[in-house]
Amino acid sequence: MALDKPYLDIPGTTIFDADQSRKGYWLNQFCMSLMKAENRTRFKADEDAYLAEWPMTDEQRAAVRARDLNWMMRTGGNIYFLSKLGACDGLSFQQMAGSMTGMTEEQYRAMMVAGGRTPEGNRVIGEGGDAQGPMSQSPAWQEWQDAQAQLALADAVEHAQEAQPQGQARITAAVFTSHVPAIGAAVDMGKTQEPYWKPMFQGYEFSKQWVKDNRPDVIFLVYNDHATNFDLGVIPTFAIGTAAEFEPADEGYGKRPVPTVHGDPDLAAHIAQSVIQQDFDLTLVNELKVDHGLTVPLSLMFGQPEQWPCKVIPFHVNVVQYPVPSGKRCFELGQAIRRAIESYDRPLKVQIWGTGGMSHQLQGPRAGLINAEWDNKFLDRLIADPAELSTMPHIDYVREAGSEGIELVMWLIARGAMADVAGGKAPKVAHRFFHVPASNTAVGHLILENQ
Repeated sequence: MALDKPYLDIPGTTIFDADQSRKGYWLNQFCMSLMKAENRTRFKADEDAYLAEWPMTDEQRAAVRARDLNWMMRTGGNIYFLSKLGACDGLSFQQMAGSMTGMTEEQYRAMMVAGGRTPEGNRVIGEGGDAQGPMSQSPAWQEWQDAQAQLALADAVEHAQEAQPQGQARITAAVFTSHVPAIGAAVDMGKTQEPYWKPMFQGYEFSKQWVKDNRPDVIFLVYNDHATNFDLGVIPTFAIGTAAEFEPADEGYGKRPVPTVHGDPDLAAHIAQSVIQQDFDLTLVNELKVDHGLTVPLSLMFGQPEQWPCKVIPFHVNVVQYPVPSGKRCFELGQAIRRAIESYDRPLKVQIWGTGGMSHQLQGPRAGLINAEWDNKFLDRLIADPAELSTMPHIDYVREAGSEGIELVMWLIARGAMADVAGGKAPKVAHRFFHVPASNTAVGHLILENQ
């Protein structure tokens, strides 16, 4: 896309970026499987049967069969993962490296003994150094390319009259909502019109019509994983889902009967690279199950469709184990996300959703804490002065909104992505709603439209 990738003109070099990671996920996972002796035995006994177990592309399987490391890297392979395949074949790292250069093993070894390859002439494509030219183009890869060129030509002829949409992506609105698990249960069990639940769900009737009238192409949904994917073994502070699909998680009660979430891998990879280049450290997740933190907001806004009406990019924030990111950090991250989305050269309408909260405490003798006055002041400040709100310290959230009220820092990511923060017009407040309680939680809901 429009994102600057200055490393693309370095000869003989494939940088493993977010796009490559997504593209090569299953190829690299296959390679990782060869770290187990029993898998190596099965692979050697019947390569085709073992490869068929992995949802790789036909090209990736062809590259594996050809043992063409350069080809595998073109399709998303990373050398550290691919080395597991080389090790399975009994190759040293030097033999693997040499195989990618067009040299014999003896020639490569002699080059290394003499001090290695010089960067002279090998910094930019076209300089004519010894890392440029046909050495990476194996006969197997060339045969594949020739076949694909014929298919591409036929496809181009068939679609010659189709115009490609032009323009930039933009954020049209921000949606803020609690993501209480009991809300999902009420939807799934048909209890939305019961006296306890009806007043809460009435607060979202406007929103259901609004989202029909203002349907986005993509939702960038900020939520927190509730010990579903990220246990105490690994807890990323910020993690972006870059896969094409995300299955609903089983949180102990069985999976919610909701559709699979379809992602936008290209936009997600673009956002990841852009935001990381803006000095925010993100974890890229190519395999992710989404829990109530993500599916409940979708149910509140879309009801119970057979499939979700737009793509969704999951964005996890750690608010479970301290230290958690500050409100200021989240607010600034939202600004970086807006810049990333606006640099994407496809005319997509994107909404950013901040979820979690409002005041609630789920643990200890103080469990059940609700602070409706504080919650409504938070909504006031979120609308009118989010920059000042972002400076509120963690301890204020915990004292006033309960130990789990810290989830509200995620709303600041969505608010930071709005146009007025970057000097645009103040957003239009399309809808505001507050209700107590939904199970153990105060429910807040807000829709802000960019003007």
